[in-house]
Amino acid sequence: MVRRLKLVKGAGRKATLVYGMRLYGGQEVRAVEDATARLADGNASRITMHVIEGTRAQIRSQLMRSVDAFFELLGQE
Repeated sequence: MVRRLKLVKGAGRKATLVYGMRLYGGQEVRAVEDATARLADGNASRITMHVIEGTRAQIRSQLMRSVDAFFELLGQE
């Protein structure tokens, strides 16, 4: 049985995080282009894709810092 989350008064509004990720070999990537999300109202929204290079540990560390920075910039709602 699927449990649904109960909406709590004062809870933050719903959001959708779109994040693409794929790991390639060191010299395999030539370019990274912007992605596009098609919105429910028919408009398009561009999503900037980011590139992180290094060892798996370095990539993981940078990714976690990037996610933290994203939410800091987003601010409190």
